[in-house]
Amino acid sequence: MIIVSDTSAINNLASINQLNLLNQLYGNVIIPTAVYKELTETTFPVAGATEVQTYSWISIRSVSNQVMVEILQKELDRGEAEAIALAVEISADQLLIDERQGRAAAER
Repeated sequence: MIIVSDTSAINNLASINQLNLLNQLYGNVIIPTAVYKELTETTFPVAGATEVQTYSWISIRSVSNQVMVEILQKELDRGEAEAIALAVEISADQLLIDERQGRAAAER
């Protein structure tokens, strides 16, 4: 099963020490580069930052379709846009995204 995650799912589960639920449910999880950067390139500690750098079952992938990302960024932040574009690009079975606007864009 191919799973792509946005920042929120990683951050929220890590903040309650339950990130391993994703591993238990799905095995491996893929995050786009923008999600990795949102979690790790901050001036303050963010839940999930250490985990995305150390857990072997979380992998980072670059999005090839930058045109789709740019179109999606008209309504979404970069992490959400890349997560949706990557999910489409690799024909993911599931996209983990919790923002209403992001879910609506993914459904289109």
